[in-house]
Amino acid sequence: MTTSQMLKGVLEGCLMAIIGRGETYGYEMVEKLGEYGLTMVSEGSIYPVLLRMQKEGLVMTVMRPSPNGPKRKYYKLTQAGEGELEAFRERWNVMAGAVGNLLEGSGKDEAVEEK
Repeated sequence: MTTSQMLKGVLEGCLMAIIGRGETYGYEMVEKLGEYGLTMVSEGSIYPVLLRMQKEGLVMTVMRPSPNGPKRKYYKLTQAGEGELEAFRERWNVMAGAVGNLLEGSGKDEAVEEK
């Protein structure tokens, strides 16, 4: 499995986390993802996710003037999006902790050995 395949499962949560920090537009999201080390994400890969999130009522959009060019579509979390972001955080923490335990060898295997 490649890094981009792994990312597909968590990209929506990553985008919600960025949008949750304040209104932002597509290219800016890609830049922020890159700042966190997610450099493999392209603009083309986020727009289908953003569209789906909009259809699901997780984000709303507003067109704002751009200082250099045409208007930009800014994304903002809805109340439902804020709830989904919190749920994603909880799911992520559980899964990341479990996978970390598995990869580090702690957890169930040690409990079985102790018996």
